[in-house]
Amino acid sequence: MKKTNAIWAMWLTLAMVAAAFGQAGSNAKEVARVSSGMASSAPAEILIKNATILTASHGTINNGSILIRDGKIAEVGPNVKSRDPNARVIDATGKYVTPGIIDCHSHTGVEGSVNEGSLSVTSMVRVRDVIDPYSPSIYRELAGGTTMANVLHGSANAIGGQNAVIKFKFGKPVDEWLVPDAPQGIKFALGENPKQSNSGGRPATAPRRYPATRMGVEQTIREAFVKAKDYQREWQEYEAKKATDKTAIPPHRDLQLDALVEILQGKRMVHSHSYRDDEILMLLNLSDELGFHVQTLQHVLEGYKVAKEIAAHKTGGSTFSDWWAYKLEAFDAIPYNAALMASRGVIVSMNSDSDELARRLYLEAAKAMKYGGVTEEQALRMVTLNPAIQLGIDKHVGSIDVGKDADLVIFSQHPFSVYTVAEMTMIEGEVYFDRNEDLKQREGLKREKADLIKRERDQRGGSRPPRPERPDDPQLRPNESPRPNQR
Repeated sequence: MKKTNAIWAMWLTLAMVAAAFGQAGSNAKEVARVSSGMASSAPAEILIKNATILTASHGTINNGSILIRDGKIAEVGPNVKSRDPNARVIDATGKYVTPGIIDCHSHTGVEGSVNEGSLSVTSMVRVRDVIDPYSPSIYRELAGGTTMANVLHGSANAIGGQNAVIKFKFGKPVDEWLVPDAPQGIKFALGENPKQSNSGGRPATAPRRYPATRMGVEQTIREAFVKAKDYQREWQEYEAKKATDKTAIPPHRDLQLDALVEILQGKRMVHSHSYRDDEILMLLNLSDELGFHVQTLQHVLEGYKVAKEIAAHKTGGSTFSDWWAYKLEAFDAIPYNAALMASRGVIVSMNSDSDELARRLYLEAAKAMKYGGVTEEQALRMVTLNPAIQLGIDKHVGSIDVGKDADLVIFSQHPFSVYTVAEMTMIEGEVYFDRNEDLKQREGLKREKADLIKRERDQRGGSRPPRPERPDDPQLRPNESPRPNQR
């Protein structure tokens, strides 16, 4: 898997460099644009017409149209026209349009380990500094309609690092991926991960990092905030003193505590990894004691047991659809969790926590209709509007409404059908994935790959026989019948 990703990253890097420096021909530039996910330059106006529009906010519009102007949704409805003769018109007859899918728990594109696990409190580290723009997972997720992600630090620490809310503007500088109006956030974690219950490979005689118990996790968080409050008071006293005393000396700057003070000030959101109901209540009670707000509980597999308390704290739940029993603290997880929490007033989203699952979050949302009977629009909101609310960006994204960013997905069939595919993915009106263009480029990429392999073999001078190449098409599993189109 690592070798496959490295090859993908190499191809995408070469394509993007060639496009950037203008050293490739027109065909190579097209390959760079499509294969690396580079956005096509958007005309001033784009009209998507004759579509079934699932707005995620005000129902379904049959045979509707969406007018995009300067990256924003200018009009949406059944009789929308463009007055620009140069507008790009996309006929979406028989197709479905949804808001761009938002993943509220992602580790996509993080270079190296997602955990700075050497300390129990690592609030000073930032995910935004290690986003890998060449990760092939990003393009694959665009191909599944995912346009945004809350990229989180891992769950090895009671208080982990700072998150990054990004749009997958593949092919553009990473600074342009960051959503400027998104409130800053940070990762907390409870349970087995921060107490390192399952840390394999550690010698039996090696001392465990504190904390090693659930009560130690609670104490780690409490102690960190006690220090943060003392630190905050020192700075408040300095600010008051320097108005009259020019010789006042500022306190020592502590980046770890700066982030925690921002939480106390309401400037940084807490997104906490959690499973069991007892530790969920522990964190909510601790937040009341220390004076901070828990914005979301991530995974929250036993949230259905304490949904009333979660809703009372105005805390969101970002959960899995049907993951359970994969470790001890997930033993009581049930697939009805999302629907049960939503029925009690919790804002619920479905997340991936997986580069692979993030490619089809629309099907994860559909499972809430099977397990719990939520409505179609409620299910769609779990991967669009609800994660936008949880991340504090719903004024800009999450639904198809006038004035919001034109982050849109065109599906071949209803997004909750197992037969559907994302045919086009837009971010702010720019196309970052076009299935038709992608299919056109595949043969060209195969030829380019074969040519490079031949050159390498020629340079070897036949000193050793070449290894057999794996076919690009997937191979059948044992006892699996060929698909109809493979006969």
